[in-house]
Amino acid sequence: MNMREDALKIVNEAIRAVYPENTVKKALENFGNTGNIRVLAIGKAAWRMAKAARQSLESHISEGIVITKYKHSMGEIEGFKIFEAGHPIPDKNTIEATKRVLDMVKDLKREDMLLFLVSGGGSSLFELPAESVELEDLIRITDQLLRSGATIFEINAVRKHLSRVKGGRFAEAIKPAMIFSLVLSDVLGDRLDTIASGPAYPDFTTSQDALRIIERYDVKLPSRVLDALKKETPKSLENVEAMIVGSISKACEAAKLAAKQLGYNSMVLTTALNCEAREAGTFLSAIAREIVIRDRPVKRPCVIILGGETVVRVKGSGLGGRNQELALSAACGIWGLNNVVIASVATDGTDGPTDAAGGIVDGETVDRLKEKGIDVAEVLNYNDSYHALAAVESLLRTGPTGTNVGDLIILMCE
Repeated sequence: MNMREDALKIVNEAIRAVYPENTVKKALENFGNTGNIRVLAIGKAAWRMAKAARQSLESHISEGIVITKYKHSMGEIEGFKIFEAGHPIPDKNTIEATKRVLDMVKDLKREDMLLFLVSGGGSSLFELPAESVELEDLIRITDQLLRSGATIFEINAVRKHLSRVKGGRFAEAIKPAMIFSLVLSDVLGDRLDTIASGPAYPDFTTSQDALRIIERYDVKLPSRVLDALKKETPKSLENVEAMIVGSISKACEAAKLAAKQLGYNSMVLTTALNCEAREAGTFLSAIAREIVIRDRPVKRPCVIILGGETVVRVKGSGLGGRNQELALSAACGIWGLNNVVIASVATDGTDGPTDAAGGIVDGETVDRLKEKGIDVAEVLNYNDSYHALAAVESLLRTGPTGTNVGDLIILMCE
């Protein structure tokens, strides 16, 4: 067995299982509405989802808009306007594209339908600030929350109360027209009110929740922004329907099957990993030692699979992402162990503000770093996992995958 090669095979099969082309086409096989359909696709997987919808519904789509991350468009789609914008921080292109969407849907009638294709990343890609809130306010607040280690649930709770399109406000704005959402989930528990900050779903968070989060992370806001936070989002909507078409659970099950086919005993440990990236790395390395020493909880050769989304508390000014930091932390814990590999990858192919999808390490990674004169503890404190892993050829690069269901982590023991 070549565990590094096997790890890449497992990762690739897991990502292939949640390609939007397959999930959207299957969901639209028995789509009943063939009247005037307009389509909005937002998120990192927006282009692929829109392409699949066009192929499935053909001429029934009167027009559509795609808003995706820079370099995630793959060309023209007939009848669609395609916009690229900022992620994970919204930018001017985000605002302009969102305004074009509101122009497209402003004359929708009760008998019309908006097919809403939603994937991870939509929170920053589909945005129009609330009155009295500026784009710069949103950028500053999002950046502070990301750096403070706030969870995606907390970040989106704040975003929803500062937006004209999030937290169900988009669906409310186009009543009485119906919105049918197909959702590729990148959120733990597949919460429809949190994925892309829930533009077309009732909001389960409150203004008080948002204010408590701002206080918890000591985010300083001008009074005009605080006033916007106090305005409540819709708690019920009658013009929405939604279906989850892909998630990290599906990716993990595909990884489990791929591992079995390669001859490994395999199990999915969790699809809801949610902690600091370093802590996750330490936890995984502890499991690895238990397997090597006591051959439990799974007998070797084995693969343990986890899905979810960790966070990073940024203290330094280095370069990296949560998957790279998890992998580097794990490398410390498995130092000296033979035949152990840990890989952590963002299913969208982009881990943090880098060109890497994640990292892959083994029991010799720390030795190789030491030979390069790299102090792992210092690198972690500086949040510079990217350059450390690059120095020992331990970055995983997939390029944009066209899908996004969260992070996939695999622990392999031969």
